Amino acid sequence: MLDTEVLTRGARPVPGTDDPLWWRSAVIYQLYVRSFADGNGDGTGDLAGVRARLGYLKDLGVDAIWFNPWYPSPLADGGYDVQDYRDIDPRFGSLQEAEQLIEEALALGIRTIIDVVPNHISDQHPWFQAALAAGPGSPERERFWFHPGRGADGSGIPTDWVSSFQGETWTRTTNPDGTPGEWYLHLFTPEQPDLNWNHPDVRREHEDILRFWFDRGVAGVRIDSAALPVKDPALPQLEGNAPAPGAHPHVDRDELHDIYRAWRRVADEYDGTRVLVGEVWLDDAERFARYLRHDEMHTAFNFDFMTQPWNAAAMRASVERTLAEHAPVGAPATWVLSNHDITRPVTRYGRADSGFSFARKRFGTPTDIARGTRRARAAALLTAALPGSLYIYQGDELGLPEAELPRDVIQDPMHFRSGGVDPGRDGCRVPLPWSGNRPPYGFGTAAGTRTWLPQPADWGALAAETQEADPASMLSLYRAALRLRRTLDDLRADELHWLELGADVLAFRRGERTLSVTNLGATPVPLPAHRAVLLASASPAGDEGGGILPPDSTVWLAL
Repeated sequence: MLDTEVLTRGARPVPGTDDPLWWRSAVIYQLYVRSFADGNGDGTGDLAGVRARLGYLKDLGVDAIWFNPWYPSPLADGGYDVQDYRDIDPRFGSLQEAEQLIEEALALGIRTIIDVVPNHISDQHPWFQAALAAGPGSPERERFWFHPGRGADGSGIPTDWVSSFQGETWTRTTNPDGTPGEWYLHLFTPEQPDLNWNHPDVRREHEDILRFWFDRGVAGVRIDSAALPVKDPALPQLEGNAPAPGAHPHVDRDELHDIYRAWRRVADEYDGTRVLVGEVWLDDAERFARYLRHDEMHTAFNFDFMTQPWNAAAMRASVERTLAEHAPVGAPATWVLSNHDITRPVTRYGRADSGFSFARKRFGTPTDIARGTRRARAAALLTAALPGSLYIYQGDELGLPEAELPRDVIQDPMHFRSGGVDPGRDGCRVPLPWSGNRPPYGFGTAAGTRTWLPQPADWGALAAETQEADPASMLSLYRAALRLRRTLDDLRADELHWLELGADVLAFRRGERTLSVTNLGATPVPLPAHRAVLLASASPAGDEGGGILPPDSTVWLAL
């Protein structure tokens, strides 16, 4: 539901691609290449598929696209085990095609952000292969964390650190003569050896990688696991109480900030704003804000809001906490409902436990998809109304649920390293449905060829082409929300003022005349006086359609 008078009255020119502050309020679409669109029919998404669908992204209304790693990789961890940072995985296309995509997207007003993974590389990377071949004590091994084992025979693991993917963080090598050798550190899988950021080669190489891609027109980088790269060279054990801030052996060490200041200097060498976006999981607000100082990263992901249950008090506290974290350094907040690691909102919000934690993920957790969809629609408008930048994970604009995959098709290492308890993250990485009533739903895969992950048999109604023809669809809601967000001055302002409309209601004013109201409770709530309904996730009732807000819904009002 749109009020065209308000839309026109509040409109102003869309910032061009030369806007130095574009990143402060940008809408950024996360693009998981393998699952977006297949351009050559082999069952795997690729750059040709993306290029063919750039018009869809322009119509959606995004300012930038962020690519998960598109580099050559053995795909032991979905591409986060990088083998070569200066090329494109041939399954996705070529470097030349990536350059064409960056240029074509920019011509449509869409910038490109790429993923950089500084903590580790692939065990097939030339550096690590050279380190294995060179043996203990060699210069090649100094770029990594090779270490003798404990005990007389070296069979004891060097530290008791626990992997982000569960299990141990060290793997023992084998010497050329077949005897057991040194151990090497990997905070993730054994195929992802950690780099030693105390080594000048590592620092110099990553700064050169940034320049390589900035030279090709990339507008920014998303920094994976940004709080992890630096380790305490003493390799202390983790025992007893939690370490003091900055004293953890491999999380949030103070030395990290010198690295990101150097990266910022590289970014600032270029015309226009080349943004640094950090994946920073930290509970300490003061420590988190340090990454966003004026000479470090531009923004960092806000994961706190994404993990909250469907509860007004919890969500409001998260919004307030997030804004307070960013205020001291003047950085904009970021808002995101899911990503390639997180259970999709439609499924998550339909569960009895509607928050998110990796530790609680289990096969067969029941969900109410209808309720989850209502809440996901409401959450989409809620986050789009908040000040700062907005990230949308591909498929959320279609209202896709998490796909519960057969165990024999799962590829995610989180599933295997949990002993099969964790269903892994592949359920949110299933190829998108574009058209038609049965797989591959216009994904582009040739007849008789399977998509790299199977698509559910009941996704026909969720296909993009179907939703484009339905003004009440999730896709239509997203398009309308992003259009208003782009054109209404109030939604581009920085301020937010809370209104008290009940314990189950989140209500806040943006600018002078725009109000967002979300009902997270079980009963309808009366709306405050207003001049018009700008947009609603579910139609308000009463008083000629604008007086009562149903449960699990959000409305934007013109005051």
